[in-house]
Amino acid sequence: MKQYLNQLIEGETLSREQTHDILLGITRQQFNDAQIAALLMAFQTRGVTVDELLGFRDGLLETGRHIDLDDCNTLDIVGTGGDGKNTFNISTCAAFVIAGAGYKVTKHGNGASTSVSGASTVLEAHGVKFTDDPDRLRRSLDETGFCYFHAPLFAYGMKFVGPVRRALGVPTCFNLLGPLVNPCQPKNSLHGTATQAQQRLYVRAHQKIGDNYGVLTSYDGYDEISLTSGFKLVTPNFEKVFTPKDLGLNYVEPKDIYGGQTADEARRIFDSVLEGTATEAQKSVILANAACGISIIDRNLSVEESIALCRESLDSGRALKSFRRFVEMNS
Repeated sequence: MKQYLNQLIEGETLSREQTHDILLGITRQQFNDAQIAALLMAFQTRGVTVDELLGFRDGLLETGRHIDLDDCNTLDIVGTGGDGKNTFNISTCAAFVIAGAGYKVTKHGNGASTSVSGASTVLEAHGVKFTDDPDRLRRSLDETGFCYFHAPLFAYGMKFVGPVRRALGVPTCFNLLGPLVNPCQPKNSLHGTATQAQQRLYVRAHQKIGDNYGVLTSYDGYDEISLTSGFKLVTPNFEKVFTPKDLGLNYVEPKDIYGGQTADEARRIFDSVLEGTATEAQKSVILANAACGISIIDRNLSVEESIALCRESLDSGRALKSFRRFVEMNS
């Protein structure tokens, strides 16, 4: 570790192999908390490079649990978190709209980081019991179009840096790793980032990974499509700035997509969208994110064309049916 820290002090970057080895050393408890904290803050001060991020990713995947769904064409839809906006569970709700439209979603998530309700929070509030059993996960995917990977059951290496991250109390490069270590490594992903710098980092990471991706950021700092501003979407095929009007939707105010002060408030908003009793603003933001996801997994459809499919998924009750069946199978 002294060698690595000296390299960083001298302004050098680490290689992908070096950060891979660091992650393995962390899981083997070869470094103390002070060394890990110094390393994380060095990266945070300077900014992590693509290879450094991918090296940590390689180590987490190597030490974690893999689920083989390689024969399935699936999508993960998730934000990096850390935008501090405390929205309701937008990507999780959008995932069921996508499933209701006939596509398969393999979502990776965790509890809340900067909001009151993370993906795991809202699913657990409905009685969902998380599993790492491959057969149960595949059956859920086949029958509901959705399966869920609760991160602590799969990314074992994260627990070794958890105490240090909590003690530091500030974001670190590990906040960016969650969306990149989905245990089934889906062929398609829609990842939201809170800043344009993070978006550029994620695009370069996906280019090296070689998957089919969409990386988006809203211009006012949301790590998802908020409709409070325009947003930029980057895919392997295009880079485009959208406004809500481009999607046939209206601008909304931050208060319209606020997740509330408690997890129960966020759950009620989540339910209202799927049940058809949400506000137009809440429904619209789900349509936008779900449509963006469909346009990634189905490259024959544009974001604009996918809006109609998402609206039909919601209005017909198919999204709600997918969700209720998922809860029934996983409770």
